[in-house]
Amino acid sequence: MSAPYSSEASQKKRRGFLDPRTKIVIVLLLAVFVLGGLGGSQMRPVKTVLSALPFLLLLIERQWRGFARGLLILAIGYGLLFLMPYLPAGLSYIALMCGGIITRFVVTIVMAEYLLDTTSVSEFISAMSRLHMPQAITIPVSVMFRLFPTIREEWQSIRRAMRMRGIHPGGAKAGQVLEYQMVPMMTSSVRIGEELSASALTRGLGAPVRRTNICRIGFRLQDLFFLAGAAFVLVVWVLELCGVSLW
Repeated sequence: MSAPYSSEASQKKRRGFLDPRTKIVIVLLLAVFVLGGLGGSQMRPVKTVLSALPFLLLLIERQWRGFARGLLILAIGYGLLFLMPYLPAGLSYIALMCGGIITRFVVTIVMAEYLLDTTSVSEFISAMSRLHMPQAITIPVSVMFRLFPTIREEWQSIRRAMRMRGIHPGGAKAGQVLEYQMVPMMTSSVRIGEELSASALTRGLGAPVRRTNICRIGFRLQDLFFLAGAAFVLVVWVLELCGVSLW
């Protein structure tokens, strides 16, 4: 008989490569420095390393599909920037805008997707509890952790049902594709939100007492390494603000 979910062996097997708090720190760094563009010329090598982190973590966790999809979108963005000087004036502006948006957004989005795919709701709630975050923040974000994956599964189910009925872009009923996708999706989204809210209340997320949790989280050697790297990024940024050049 296999070990139950609450057993120590099962918890060790289910643990991800990084602690949820470390993942959140990396997401915030990418949002501020890569997506937000904070920092000058001294931060450019640091931003390059930060941009590679999500793809490295996807490889470590063997998330091959997410790695390939993110790398493909990033390559398209840089390809548009590369072709920009060779395009006519109007297309050059569009390529610059699209390439800039893609190269800035995709890295942070890939890291956020990695956080969602490799962190369970229980792990996230436990991490927020150890950070002493208020429930006004913990509860909505924990519901969001289940909302997006559930909506994605619902969207895929709707697409499969449409293909079974021969409804697809370019087909005989192409004009009805938007209606057949969006109407069920909106209805399902409302139902999914209500079910997740009821599930959160049933599990006692809004209770005034401290919740217990069976999942195991904690900082390990790799977490300390990434957190030290995050501290180094902040030090480099502060030194740049003070006019100190490291390279």
